[in-house]
Amino acid sequence: MEESEQLFTQRSEGKRPNGHCRWSTHSLDSKAVEDFRRRLKYFFMNPCEKYRARGRKPWKLMLQILKIVIITAQLVFFGLSNEMMATFKEDNLMTFEHLFLKGFKDHWQGNYVLYTKADLYDHIYHIINTYANLQNLTLGNHAYGKIDGKYTPLSVCQLLYKNSTIDPERDTFHIDPHIDEECISVFPPTSLDNTNLEKNINFSVDFKRLVSVNINFTLKTINLQTVRHHELPDCYGFHIKIIFDNRAHSGKIKVVVKNDVQIHECKDYNVRDASGKIDYLVLMFDSLVIFACVASLILCTRSIVKGIQLQFEFKIFFHTHFNKLVTWSERMEFVNVWYIFINISDTLTITGSVIKIGIQTKFLTNYDVCSILLGTATMLVWIGVIRYLGYFKKYNILILTLRAAFPNVIRFCCCAAMIYLGYCFCGWIVLGPYHDKFRTFNKVTECLFSLINGDDMFGTFLNMRDKSYMVWLFSRIYLYTFTSLFIYMVLSLFIALITDTYETIKHHQKDSAPVSLLHAFIAECQDQPEFGQYLYDEESSSCCFSP
Repeated sequence: MEESEQLFTQRSEGKRPNGHCRWSTHSLDSKAVEDFRRRLKYFFMNPCEKYRARGRKPWKLMLQILKIVIITAQLVFFGLSNEMMATFKEDNLMTFEHLFLKGFKDHWQGNYVLYTKADLYDHIYHIINTYANLQNLTLGNHAYGKIDGKYTPLSVCQLLYKNSTIDPERDTFHIDPHIDEECISVFPPTSLDNTNLEKNINFSVDFKRLVSVNINFTLKTINLQTVRHHELPDCYGFHIKIIFDNRAHSGKIKVVVKNDVQIHECKDYNVRDASGKIDYLVLMFDSLVIFACVASLILCTRSIVKGIQLQFEFKIFFHTHFNKLVTWSERMEFVNVWYIFINISDTLTITGSVIKIGIQTKFLTNYDVCSILLGTATMLVWIGVIRYLGYFKKYNILILTLRAAFPNVIRFCCCAAMIYLGYCFCGWIVLGPYHDKFRTFNKVTECLFSLINGDDMFGTFLNMRDKSYMVWLFSRIYLYTFTSLFIYMVLSLFIALITDTYETIKHHQKDSAPVSLLHAFIAECQDQPEFGQYLYDEESSSCCFSP
């Protein structure tokens, strides 16, 4: 406060160099100072105060409220469509697993393995036979894929080491790590008898050199359920890959089903009911969203530009009249970060809405890209509402606390991350061979983060009970030190940083003391919005005049 008091009493006779803005004859014209102070105060007013001061309607506020409603509604409509698409893909994958994996049960999902040569042959023949007789077996509208009018075949490929001689009895081996691929093709709709399958198909597996057996085929179908929701159906192409993984050569072959889905516009369609036609009301609604976001983008960009211009004037004003250099933090007060958030949200919404229109009209099928754009945009829109709540002191404390604590929190997290990564690498290399939760580095990071939050502690300790005594002892020391360090110390200090910042902000709000020279300068203006002092020509009130 002493510095601010000195600031208001200083007088400067300095003039600006040629070509720069300068004040009129008196370097400290009281009227010019009061006008500029009033102008700054008006800039930092909330929309309601600006309306009382100059009668300007809060268009940006009303537009943001409208955006929240229409963007959320748009996301809900798209979410229902996206949900149908995701459910259809998952149901088809489950169908393929039950059809093509012999004896598959739902509870085996993710842990389907084979242990004998006969089982491998039996499963391969079962897949081929099911594919050949698919039309007689499936309950869905599944068909074989075609390229240039010809059916795409099912291919059975075995990946083999190029040359190997392995003799575990004598502890000797000779191996060439290069991989050879041998494939056979089966074209539909040839019906094969499972009993004579070996005679009809010349296929044998060299188990000593076997790396994996990969079976690839393509099926097509149509998602008809969207017709009942006023959407044209999409055509789906499922590129299915069944992998019999023998890379470990441990006597256990893992079976994995991978499904690459391609969604495209159906070539020809005819829906008699009106429900199947393009819903033009939805397209008009998406166009309204785009228009609202473009208007919001223009208004917010205009406000950002005005703020940048005003902060340059503020810098020149203080240097000219008070011979003070404005700090970077005070200059950043003029750049409204919320407007930047809103601009990012508007850009994402416009792009996502254009893609959504393309999906609705069946020109595009980028569901994942559209969902990411619209989801992120909606999240930012709702976060942006806090900006308007921030004008009320009781609600503004969250934003002030987050903004003030952010630098310290980042520095603290960087230090804590060094310790966390050290534990991750240690747990991965030592406990990985003995504990499934530490088998990969990604699993280690997830497991330790769960431990910090108190999730599944007993299970993590329990799974190490049957290991060697040295590993068991190390695991206890490792887990006890990690939980003690991060839960009792790191996490407590992290909370203390935020709590301390919260108390500081709360104390400043109670004292109502200006926290910077900028706010101290503005606080000198006692004119209320209702007094009519803000009704003046902005051009004539500028702090700078042309020479």
